[in-house]
Amino acid sequence: MSDVSMLWTGLDYERSGKQSDYLRLPHSSDLSAYGWIPIPLVVIANGTGPTLLLTAGTHGDEYEGQIALNRLARELRPEDINGRVIIMSALNFPAVMAGRRVSPLDEGNLNRLFPGDPKMGPTAAIAHYVDRVLFPKCDLVIDLHSGGRSLDYLPLALAHPGSNADHRENVKALLDAFGAPFSVLTDGSGGGGHTTLYAAAAKRGIPALTTELGGGATLSPRGLAIAETGVRRVLKRFGIAPGLNVDDTSSTRFMRSLGREAAVYAPDDGLFEPNADIGEMVAAGDLAGRIHFPDSPMKDPVEFHFSTAGTISCRRFPTLTQRGDCLFNLMTDAK
Repeated sequence: MSDVSMLWTGLDYERSGKQSDYLRLPHSSDLSAYGWIPIPLVVIANGTGPTLLLTAGTHGDEYEGQIALNRLARELRPEDINGRVIIMSALNFPAVMAGRRVSPLDEGNLNRLFPGDPKMGPTAAIAHYVDRVLFPKCDLVIDLHSGGRSLDYLPLALAHPGSNADHRENVKALLDAFGAPFSVLTDGSGGGGHTTLYAAAAKRGIPALTTELGGGATLSPRGLAIAETGVRRVLKRFGIAPGLNVDDTSSTRFMRSLGREAAVYAPDDGLFEPNADIGEMVAAGDLAGRIHFPDSPMKDPVEFHFSTAGTISCRRFPTLTQRGDCLFNLMTDAK
């Protein structure tokens, strides 16, 4: 894999002040042989404090983070800053403009392509730039997500537990500062594993978190408020913007993901009737839901049950379902 990125920008990451331009993603098409795709980029720098990378729009159908970071980019001033804030509110810009989880350029899921490779297409080239160019500049990383079209999520933050004692303490401090209602420690099983943005940052030893702040490809006012307050609290508590007017008190409930072994997946194609909702505590053996068969009205629905006790962190949003779709994920209190 090459260390040289195909992407470029006219911004100077080392310059003090507030800069706004684009990261340029080369893309050759029928109507633009030598063109590039614009990925909005804002850098605000002043002083010698830490660098925080803020991303959203990694999936284009998740909106709380996009709006929160656009608002922050407009409001932050260089004189507010001791350090550097890099803001990319529409990281997978083609997916953002299409309102899709994946890029219309190559069907690439950016949060399944880290650490990336410039030879594997435009979406993997974005991942490669973040991993090889941005991560080495960063002390902290926050990648804001929601459930998109397919999931409805309890508002929470997630992080890999950390590779050593110091990393674990720094991850915990970041989760404490962000202050989502729930903070889930996870190895990513059942999701992107080690191919996600926050996992790739964690692999480099950077304290990093991601979020799930709503779902259904719509905007959750509660999720938006959590994103805005959480990011500002991190900026203040880590000394990057110490004068921000934000409530610095936070409380989060630490949880542990129960992984794919405890998840519930659709056993058949059909119409999903849930029997439980996000935030509910369930016991092993409880009825999780039913699959109904629109093509066979006389056929009894298939019932399925939770195999493990836990708290429901997310539930499938669409009713029309295919075998293998994730219907529920579970978590439990962390020890």
